[in-house]
Order: sequence, then C-alpha cells, then structure tokens
Amino acid sequence: MSGAEGRGSARRAAAPTLKDVAAIAGVSYRTVSNVISGKVPVSEATKSRVEAAIAELGYRPQLAARQLRVGRTNLLTLSVPFLSLPYFAQLAHAVVGAAEQAGYDVVVDETHGDPERELRAVAGYRTLLTDGVILSAMSIGDDQLAAARGSTPLVVLGERIRTARVDRVVVDSVTSSRDATAHLIASGRRRLGFLGAVPDAASGAAAADLRLEGFRWALRRAGLEPDPADVLEISPWNRDSPEGDYSREEGYARTRALLTRPRGLDGLDGLVCANDLLAIGALRALREAGIDVPSQLAVAGWDDAPESAFATPPLTTIAPDLRELARLAVASVLRLVDDPASPTRVEQAPYRLVRRASAP
Repeated sequence: MSGAEGRGSARRAAAPTLKDVAAIAGVSYRTVSNVISGKVPVSEATKSRVEAAIAELGYRPQLAARQLRVGRTNLLTLSVPFLSLPYFAQLAHAVVGAAEQAGYDVVVDETHGDPERELRAVAGYRTLLTDGVILSAMSIGDDQLAAARGSTPLVVLGERIRTARVDRVVVDSVTSSRDATAHLIASGRRRLGFLGAVPDAASGAAAADLRLEGFRWALRRAGLEPDPADVLEISPWNRDSPEGDYSREEGYARTRALLTRPRGLDGLDGLVCANDLLAIGALRALREAGIDVPSQLAVAGWDDAPESAFATPPLTTIAPDLRELARLAVASVLRLVDDPASPTRVEQAPYRLVRRASAP
C-alpha cells in the first residue's frame, strides 16, 4: 500500500472533524461552526463550499454537545405501558405526528407498567437527553409521582394520576361511560352490567373506577339500580401479561363465568365494558354460548380499537380523539419547555359515541 493510500484509509477510518471540513472548504473552523449553527450570517458562496465539504466527508456535528450548549434536544419522550395494546399503539402514532408538526422527534419508552420504570420517566430519564416527557402511568400514584418528580417538563396522560400539581391531558371517563350507558338505556335496556371493575387502587386500575362511576350515574339518572352481582371484577393485574388486565382473554373468561353461574344472564340485557378488548372477549363468549347480540344482550366498549369495527357483531364504543389528545399533550409539554414556571393545567380531549351493531 502506498503512503497516499494509507493516509486515505486512515482518514476514512477516523470520523471527520470540524477542522477537516474547514481544510476541504478552505475556511476557518469557526466559519464551519457558523454555517452549522446558522446563528452568524455567512455568504452564500462560503456556505455552499462548507456544505459541499460536509457532504464529501460525511461529517456529522457532535449533536449532543451542541444540544447541551443551546439547552434543547428537539426530542420528546413518550412513556406508555404496553405498545401491544391498540390504544397505546394508536396514541404513540398520534404523538409522533403531533411532535413532528412542532419540529420534534419522539422516543417511545414501553414501561410494562413497572413502577420503577414509570418513576424513571417522572424523574426525567437521567441518562437520556430529552426536552420533555409525556407519561401514561399504570402503576404509580400521586404521592410517588410527587416524590420522584425531576426538573424535566412532564405531562401525564389519563386519569390514574389525579393531582393538580402536574399538567395532565385526559378524556373524561365518567361522562363518556355515562354516555355509553345512557345509549343502552335509551335503546330500551333496563338490566345492565359492567365488565371491568378492579380492586381499589390496584395497579393497572387506570380509569376503571371512573368508568364504573359513569355507569352508575347513568343508571341513577334513569331511575335504575345496578345489581352488585352484575358488576364484574376482572382478575388482579399480572405485570407479565402483555396486555395488562384489560385483555380479550379476561373479557372472555369473565363473561364465561357470568354465563355459567346458576342464574345465568337472569334478565341482563346490556353490558358496558371498560375497554374494547374486554368487550371483544365478551362477544366471543356470548357467541359461543348462543347468546344473540344485540337482541338478547347489547354490548358497548371504550377505545374504538381498530378491530372493534370488525368484531362480530361490530362493536359500539367510545372513541377518544387521539389526535387532539396528542396535540394537547405535545403543546402542553412544549409550553413547559418554554416556561417551566407556567401554572399547571388539565386539558380535556373530546370523544364521541360510535354506534355499531352490538348496540345500535
């Protein structure tokens, strides 16, 4: 190998530096830095030479160091429990889109509902450069969040966290569940059950108690009273489950248990489910038992998961506006990036009732 070839190989093996770019472009390294930062005016001819040298060498600025100097990474972190759940997969897609509109990229952290991982998000990820965190918590409570809170801007999604000391973006679980229940009542249903009750403060409970509250509210407004035996608890959450406690399997198992009790349905003619996956599991159990939906039992869910439109029969459900929820979340966290002392807010994203064949 000739000396020239050896020097060429060595240059290709080592990452090019700012001074390498300056030498190729015939300018000072400060001029190269000015072109990259865009903060100091540079003539178009000089800028073109520097950009050509950057392209020739494949130079990449030391982004992390530059970001530390300017105090911004243009990176947000979205922390969710399970990407296998359709709701969180759709949410991640919506947040990435909303952040892109604001000039930000998004790192997605799947916590599996592990309290330690959720607290790491609350603290602001000490090993991750991020301008702000958007967290959907499944296990931690208000006190744990307050104790672990770091200086990184934080916005919490959903209604497991209810403290006024942190910015939150929610879809109202009480009124949405009330509306789904009221729809079944308006269609003539008089004996309604609820699938998805959880033990108080259980991990993974999320908004289950609020959706049950909305269910009971609608019944009371109609002069009805739920039979406690028709409020169906789901099994304690198993963190090893890829779908937590709100799964198809759990909906199927709880509905099978309902159908095999000595009294069976016993006049039950409506079932409100805490989410779509529970409802889809319930629909399968009902179909296998020969129970016609909706003539014998109307069923409604919550989420508008993609498969709900293709269930048998297609599922009536509450559809949260995830695009608006994502837009509000990104706007909230960027407001805190710009003004960390900004007063906390609770933003509400809209929802709508989607009527399908399971409860027309």
